[in-house]
Amino acid sequence: MAFFGLFPKRPADLSVLKTDMHSHFIPGIDDGAKTIEDSIAMLREMRALGYRKVITTPHVMSDQYRNTPEIIMSGRDDLRRAVKEAGIDIEVDAAAEYYFDYPFEKSIPGEKKLTFGKNYLLWEISFMNKPETVNDGIFAMITREYKPVLAHVERYPFWHGNYAAYEDLIGRGTLLQMNINSISGQYGAPVKKAAEWLIDHNMISFLGTDCHHVGHLEILKKTLLEKHVHKLIDSGKLLNVTL
Repeated sequence: MAFFGLFPKRPADLSVLKTDMHSHFIPGIDDGAKTIEDSIAMLREMRALGYRKVITTPHVMSDQYRNTPEIIMSGRDDLRRAVKEAGIDIEVDAAAEYYFDYPFEKSIPGEKKLTFGKNYLLWEISFMNKPETVNDGIFAMITREYKPVLAHVERYPFWHGNYAAYEDLIGRGTLLQMNINSISGQYGAPVKKAAEWLIDHNMISFLGTDCHHVGHLEILKKTLLEKHVHKLIDSGKLLNVTL
């Protein structure tokens, strides 16, 4: 790879990944796309960036976004029809991004969750405080034969500098997902530092856009010149390509 200074001369090639597994493209059901026109504009950009498939993941939060599998899959089907009518050559599927709270943890044993790939379950936690029962929740997910994927792991401030915490998550059977734009500094310098450390130590299994609007994709295009994006995509460790 040719570099000048600290930066690659060419943008990283996202077509290598084939699939994005974290986004908010179904309109009107969470804080992502507001209209189907928003969705189509974003998916045109995703295809232009090299993606051949998106697995969009609406929020499921008991106190804010009470999305059910029926709501999400109905939205996915509507989006598929719109994509076909628009002539965009991209595959659309859906799962969910579950917020780790008491109702979610309580429902793990008996309520079927929306997953992607090989029973991967995407979940997130509060940015304020680590839930006291998170380790119990991971155990419950694994017992239920899910493969836990913790969303945007680099963004949780209570783990910044506590690198043993990331090793502990992996040791408990959790796969780690990173947002591409974290490497740009979009979420602040501490998040960028954590993202780079996680990449340098080969801890990331999935790379996602976490795209909510076209502005995220404009930032993403610039982020593709970051050396750590190249390093992660070139690592051969990412599982996006298997989806």
